[in-house]
Amino acid sequence: MKITGDQQLIKKMNKTIVLDTIRQRQPLSRADISAAIGLNKATVSSLVSELIDSRLVAEIGPGESSGGRKPTLLLFNRSAGYAIGIDIRVNDLLAVLVDLEGNVLQEKTAALADSSPDSVLEQIRKAIRQLAKKLPDSAYGIVGIGIGVPGLVDENSRVVSAPNLGWNQVDLLGPLAAEFGGNIHIDNEANAGAIGEKLYGAGRDALNLIYLSIGIGIGSGIIVGGELYRGTSNFSGEVGHMTVAEDGPLCRCGNRGCWETLASEKALLDRAGKLWGRAVPDLEQIVRLAREGAPEAIRLLDETGAQLGVGLANLVNILNPELIVIGNRLSLAGDLLQDAMLETLENRSLSYHRKKSHVAFANLGIRSTALGAASMPITAFLADPHIEPAES
Repeated sequence: MKITGDQQLIKKMNKTIVLDTIRQRQPLSRADISAAIGLNKATVSSLVSELIDSRLVAEIGPGESSGGRKPTLLLFNRSAGYAIGIDIRVNDLLAVLVDLEGNVLQEKTAALADSSPDSVLEQIRKAIRQLAKKLPDSAYGIVGIGIGVPGLVDENSRVVSAPNLGWNQVDLLGPLAAEFGGNIHIDNEANAGAIGEKLYGAGRDALNLIYLSIGIGIGSGIIVGGELYRGTSNFSGEVGHMTVAEDGPLCRCGNRGCWETLASEKALLDRAGKLWGRAVPDLEQIVRLAREGAPEAIRLLDETGAQLGVGLANLVNILNPELIVIGNRLSLAGDLLQDAMLETLENRSLSYHRKKSHVAFANLGIRSTALGAASMPITAFLADPHIEPAES
């Protein structure tokens, strides 16, 4: 039995390698796959036949001949199934429907007037149902759901704490799995954002990167050697709570001078409130005023950019990353924050450390987390050797 089990495991691994090779290098032939991964042509041909039968791979016609018969080219079928990614934010949630390559087909934003777990769960259910109604015909339908949460998520996908939502020890997975199936993944929203930017955005070519999710708070997802670094308890990345001012503003965590009290969207809006009183503009209005040349708005964004640079200098000095990607809401003001941010980073970081470290704003904008969340069930689905189409 052990021999059979080992053979099945090897076949599963080889099948996954063949599929990944097609996804990454398409279009290519069976001979190309054999040469790329070192499996013999008969094994590759057999595994490709299974992938074609499962509708994950399609033949698209002949390629260029190198002297003999023209090879048949293969393509990954990105429309074989779809996934839903959800980004739970403090005031709303963003849900996207994507194909198996992460291309967005539909998206929906829903306001969260009530952030209680039951109310947010109901909004998630509604978003899933609405996106599923718009699903194109496919072999597998919805293959899974991924959710990013602004808080600590443990190894069992339980939300341990989400202070900005007022959550403690919340189970999202159980109620959703009971209705929508088992391929549901729940993670910290910054971790999901890091995966999104690594797979589809600014971090595609980076092996070591930090994704900063800057909205009401500041969180980070850290990728080392191409893999997400989770820490001992799955709680890595709370960079918003590193102390940057010993006697700074009181943070919701109970400490003073946390980075997010000085450099987050909330910090920017708090300063705007002191400047303008009751008529506090939102981030979009501040950006618009700055672009129109309003000196108060320009000064607010310069102050926020400088405070961002302080924390960035700490990250560069400690972790020496290849790339730092700034995402979530504050990235909407990226070009207006950049000069003050980079000047502070230049002045405060060690020269040898910053030499090869680069800072960029998220290519995916505010979709980074939703797309990263959607990628998690897709990865799990494509790693399953027993998948079969829902329809023959």
